[in-house]
Amino acid sequence: MSTKKVTKIAVLTSGGDAPGMNAAIRAVVRTSLYHGLEVFGVARGYNGMIEDDIIPMDSKSVANIIQRGGTILKTARSKEFFETEGRQVAYNNLKKRGIDGIVVIGGDGSFKGAQKFSNEFDIPCIGIPGTIDKDIAGSDFTIGFDTAVNTAVEAIDKIRDTADAHDRLFVVEVMGRDAGYIALHSGIATGAENILIPETKTDMNALITALTEKEKRKKLVNLIVVAEGDEFGGGTQVGNFLKDKLPNADIRVCILGHIQRGGSPSCLDRLIASRMGYHAVECLLNGTHNVKTLLIINTNPK
Repeated sequence: MSTKKVTKIAVLTSGGDAPGMNAAIRAVVRTSLYHGLEVFGVARGYNGMIEDDIIPMDSKSVANIIQRGGTILKTARSKEFFETEGRQVAYNNLKKRGIDGIVVIGGDGSFKGAQKFSNEFDIPCIGIPGTIDKDIAGSDFTIGFDTAVNTAVEAIDKIRDTADAHDRLFVVEVMGRDAGYIALHSGIATGAENILIPETKTDMNALITALTEKEKRKKLVNLIVVAEGDEFGGGTQVGNFLKDKLPNADIRVCILGHIQRGGSPSCLDRLIASRMGYHAVECLLNGTHNVKTLLIINTNPK
């Protein structure tokens, strides 16, 4: 790995959007400018790198964005970047501008692409974990999770009101294709009777037995929170199974979907995004390359 001093940094957002990405972009840009570096924004992730959609950024470029959801740089998933030819084009576009450091805000797939790119072309990359699923190993937090789970909690609380008014059983599907953190946290926080997540196999017969027993005790209001990636197939499949096994129950399925991705980021997401963005630039300046900026909770502030 080259030890040449970094002078020009590119920042991009890749994969699924997450509340707080703008706060991270803002921190990267302003920290870079503070250290006298030039900073560029890459639109639409690796697609923009290949298509040469790269623009210089200054302090005004990131004004009034810390409270905004989504990402001002846009995001996408790039099939072309999987190919050697696509990565070569991307590198040529960076090289002609003299860009010698990259900050990638995204998830595990985005980091794998950055690592491969860095190994091939000897350009340092730093990854900032931005994903609502919180499925990045080694970090207590990822940007967007806190906002997403609070959105889910607010929605489930409202669903419980309707469930109580009509004596219904609600199956609520939340996001989480490979990780059940949103389901687990929101389910516990809202008092769900059952939580189905990809990491744990659910005994559906035991679930039916438990619900039948509650029905006998006249407990007709039940909430079941399901991660979309649960092995049983998500909320719709779980709902259909329960309707077949519990024909006398009034069962409804609610899929929260992409509302969990949007919205103004919470205080926590703004804070960790700002800290991670700052440390990403510091890593590049200090020669710490090809790592993820991770936030670990310190229970002893002293």
